[in-house]
Amino acid sequence: MNNKTEYYTRTAQALHWIMAIIFIAAWIIGFYSDNFLSYDNDGSFKGQVITLHKNIATTLIFLIVIRLFWRYTHPAPKLPDSMSPLMQKLAHLGHLGLYFILLALPITGCLFSWSAGHPAPVLYLFEIPRLIQDNPELLAIVKPLHIYISWAAALLIIGHVLAALKHHFIDKDNVLRSMTRQPK
Repeated sequence: MNNKTEYYTRTAQALHWIMAIIFIAAWIIGFYSDNFLSYDNDGSFKGQVITLHKNIATTLIFLIVIRLFWRYTHPAPKLPDSMSPLMQKLAHLGHLGLYFILLALPITGCLFSWSAGHPAPVLYLFEIPRLIQDNPELLAIVKPLHIYISWAAALLIIGHVLAALKHHFIDKDNVLRSMTRQPK
């Protein structure tokens, strides 16, 4: 456990946990606004909740780019030798899937917003420049795509969490600790 290569860097850990919090918050807000709010009456509250969702979720685009760069320049810790080659391959594929889906989700969200004639704001500070104008045909594609990807992302993340807990409590290896602390 004194080998530093058994742990992610502090930067990688911070990016991981910040992105996890942002994703979970954006997912819950998006789910809530889509399933429990309507535009009946004046609809302003639903609009405010969706605006909050977009302002939070768009930050993932920037963070995933930073995280991919960091990951490319700082290799991940070695997986435990107790994992079979197949399980190690599945772990790598799962991480690739998470990176892909965490990039695809905010991109489809921006396309959804733009094609519906709305901006893609970032933290109430600025808007991502529109790459497309109002487009009902594209909206009919990206709206359900964004929703399906959000459910796939939720399932992947639940699997990711369960795998981390299995490593910690059943396998009793260093996989979860590699993302939560550094050696002393």
